[in-house]
Amino acid sequence: MQYKNEVEAVDALHQSFNNIKAEISKVVVGQDDIIKSVLIAIFSNGHCLLVGVPGLAKTLLVQTVASVLDLDFNRIQFTPDLMPSDIIGAEILGEDRHFKFIKGPVFSNIILADEINRTPPKTQAALLEAMQEKSVTAAGQTHILPKPFFVLATQNPIEQEGTYPLPEAQLDRFMFNIQLNYPAFADELNIVKNTTSNKTVQLQKIIHADDIQYFQKLIRDIPITDNVLEYAVKLAAKTRPNSEFATDAVNKYISWGAGPRASQFLVLGAKCHAAVTGKYSPDIEDVKAVAEPILRHRIVRNYRAEAEGLSIEKIIKDLL
Repeated sequence: MQYKNEVEAVDALHQSFNNIKAEISKVVVGQDDIIKSVLIAIFSNGHCLLVGVPGLAKTLLVQTVASVLDLDFNRIQFTPDLMPSDIIGAEILGEDRHFKFIKGPVFSNIILADEINRTPPKTQAALLEAMQEKSVTAAGQTHILPKPFFVLATQNPIEQEGTYPLPEAQLDRFMFNIQLNYPAFADELNIVKNTTSNKTVQLQKIIHADDIQYFQKLIRDIPITDNVLEYAVKLAAKTRPNSEFATDAVNKYISWGAGPRASQFLVLGAKCHAAVTGKYSPDIEDVKAVAEPILRHRIVRNYRAEAEGLSIEKIIKDLL
């Protein structure tokens, strides 16, 4: 894929993004912000955690994204008895009396980790290691995962009985924490109309794996001014209680703030947000646009904030 210069390449990314979004919207109705966030995470080479009640088209969204981007897709349903080898694969004794590695479902471009908090920490850790290292080690052998590699994990926020909440250190691996809400009434009418008839939609494949990898590199090449960079890093620093930039509200209501990974994702997310909206360099508005899903799962409220009913979102909004 050849472009004369980076300006032309960013224009192509902007155009591709709009085409992908339009194509996905044929199937997934009324979730425009969610689609945008998921695509920004893919182009930024990050992972997503989707939090929402069942039946809000999480699986359909990921399948549709995989289809339009022409990528392999696997779904792993997490259960309390799922073992690490069920995800990454296992060594078996072949007919020739030699051990061979059978790849597990994690060897795919897009992984839907359904209800990731239903499985014990040992199995969660196996997936989270693969997310971080982009490789799997089995019996001393390292197996590289296919590129691009993107994990979209889901959590059900209602039922907490029998779940294993992800520790903060593992939540930190996800670029975005996206909250899914019920669709608007008009959207729900459309959804029900389309899904209770024989209507079938033919999806076009807009871009391919090589294009995505090219765009992922392009995003990192996008220049960023010092004041925007400073704003992003300062925003993450503001969330840390008793630090030099912490506000009174942060010191009062937050027990733990966001780490340096948040600063990295704020900058990458802002670069990508700028590119997909047709700009050649991010401004402070782009940082603000991606701040909430990036910071939401990296800030821990203390008991006082919970007692006063102060939401994480409200705290983040006040810091922007």
